[in-house]
Amino acid sequence: MIFTVAKREWRAYFDSPVAYVFLVIFLALMGFFTFSVSRLYESGNADLRPFFFWHPWLYLILVPAIAMKLWSEEKRSGTIELLFTLPITPMQAILGKYLAAWLFLITALALTFPIVITVYYLGQPDAGVIIAGYLGSALLAGAYLAVGVFTSACTRNQVISFILAVVVGLFLMLAGYPPVTDVLIRVLPLALVDGIAALGFMPHYESMQRGVIDFRDVLYFVSVVVVLLAAAQVVLQGKQR
Repeated sequence: MIFTVAKREWRAYFDSPVAYVFLVIFLALMGFFTFSVSRLYESGNADLRPFFFWHPWLYLILVPAIAMKLWSEEKRSGTIELLFTLPITPMQAILGKYLAAWLFLITALALTFPIVITVYYLGQPDAGVIIAGYLGSALLAGAYLAVGVFTSACTRNQVISFILAVVVGLFLMLAGYPPVTDVLIRVLPLALVDGIAALGFMPHYESMQRGVIDFRDVLYFVSVVVVLLAAAQVVLQGKQR
């Protein structure tokens, strides 16, 4: 049933202009920030760090835009009641929708391959670092998407879902930044600051951008997804009663 839902959702993306508009915007912004702002080509360095640097910021806005309708639209249109009358559990429905959206984001990420070709034209980059970078980016997108799934389950208003996802995503992105922890350590106990920093996306993401695929970083992103999807299930089941 999970793959049935995923297949239905995947088709829904491409049955409307939404998917194509998203892909065009994503690729255009990625190219603009990589080549115009970071000046990858002019630098002459066979290094994709300027490319991966912008992913968290683009995901912060673009991923909630994809996720905000996953459950909010079902609630607004009343089709959520019909969905749950089918022989399918809430978690199966959540996983199906999540899988389709994540595969869509991975597809968008894969379409950035011309930037990789450009880097190989400039020199001889480390293929292992590039693979680790793309893996980290895909996991980061999945974590942002899980945030969006949870906020979409909490409200039937897509705008509210989008805003909540951006706020929560921004917190998780900035939590591990040294400038933020330096400020927090002045007003909070060190143990609490360390706990907040451990929640942050960036230390785990940046580790993978350096070419280090650490099982703990992968486990962190998987744990974030599992916890948030489980929380979405609790919310949806609670509203069924």
